[in-house]
Amino acid sequence: MPFVPGEAAGQITYDPAEASDSHILVLPYADTFSLEQIPAGLVVLGGAPLAHPLIQLQQLGVPTVLLNEAEGDALCGGDSFHLDGTSGVLSPATLHSEGVRVARGGRHAGRVRTRDGVPVHLRATVTGEMGARTAREVQADAVGLVHSEYLTPALARMPDQAYYEKAFGAICQAADPLPVTIRLLDISVDKKPAWLGNLSGLTGLLGLQGSRLYDIPPVKNVVESQAAALATLARHHDLRVVIPFVNSPEEYRHWRNRLRRWLPPVIPLGPMVETPAAALSLHQLEEVSDFVSIGTNDLMQCFFGADRDIPQVAGHLDPYAPSLYRLFRVATRDVNVTRVQLCGLLQQLPGVLPILIGLGFRRFSVSPRLVPLLSEVVTETDSRKAYELAQRACEARDSQAVRQLLGFGQTGEQPTVPWQVGGVRLGLR
Repeated sequence: MPFVPGEAAGQITYDPAEASDSHILVLPYADTFSLEQIPAGLVVLGGAPLAHPLIQLQQLGVPTVLLNEAEGDALCGGDSFHLDGTSGVLSPATLHSEGVRVARGGRHAGRVRTRDGVPVHLRATVTGEMGARTAREVQADAVGLVHSEYLTPALARMPDQAYYEKAFGAICQAADPLPVTIRLLDISVDKKPAWLGNLSGLTGLLGLQGSRLYDIPPVKNVVESQAAALATLARHHDLRVVIPFVNSPEEYRHWRNRLRRWLPPVIPLGPMVETPAAALSLHQLEEVSDFVSIGTNDLMQCFFGADRDIPQVAGHLDPYAPSLYRLFRVATRDVNVTRVQLCGLLQQLPGVLPILIGLGFRRFSVSPRLVPLLSEVVTETDSRKAYELAQRACEARDSQAVRQLLGFGQTGEQPTVPWQVGGVRLGLR
């Protein structure tokens, strides 16, 4: 599976300590948590593509592909290989004498139009200052989402208003002049900060998380500090704020009213839709909010009933399932979908962006280094043909039919794991 765009060439190594700009590092998924040396290219074995560690890995900008363990057995340490993180292809370096090419963005890569002139906005999802700087360099339309839960002080100290004024301020300055959307603290069982300690109820896939924690100390105090810091920064920066894991219009109104004690009206406020119930309340949420964002990663794990961080169930999180697109089609009925921003990995996968454009979506927040590549996809897409493609995807018999619709594989070919469709071929195109 292609994961981070760009190309690299080097010798295969399995030793993280040996990794350098002349090596392609092959790394089991479990070891990505402790990656220190930065290689020229990265091959991750196993793992779940929607898992938080892999999403953070995208921020490094190292060309990366994902392989299953059986495919990884075809690689031998010391052999020279060429890695294409855009197509997901690994091949012997001797087949690529033309050198390494890296995709770069053109002017205003994030402000593009389809082939028939429909505007599409490509924004950047970041975890810190480095990502914000990259968003500006690749000409993203905006910073569409900042994962504020990854901003933590040293020594497990609890963050306060002063800390967030500095951390958020650095992101805004790095992105300047781009507008910045910051998601308030989004803690879950797999994103537990060191300062939190033990908290009853923070267990399981659908336990306490996101805004469900906002009334519980010390999360309540930290969120209030975030809001106060943003109120100060709004005097100098173009900011928007997202409330995570909002399940209903009533829940959103509750937190909107509470947060307005600190956030001035000049800061637009909106919910992050991450459950099927919230998706099917999109029309009502749109009526009471300044904007709406959909978090496709959490939405998919709730929809398919599969934990995004468990590799053994990764195959159930099928990005080509017709039922997923039918959910989007029903959810966006009677909604001004051009005001809805899609976040997450879904739109970054091969063949998916034209389907989403066909369903009416026009605002996407993606890994910043993917903005140039996806801008090319947009300019090659005709929105009228994309609409027809989306309808056919919604009415397809199964996910294999959707893959065939997108030109992946031959009739009857069924990959072991759906995420690997359009993915890795060793030495073959």
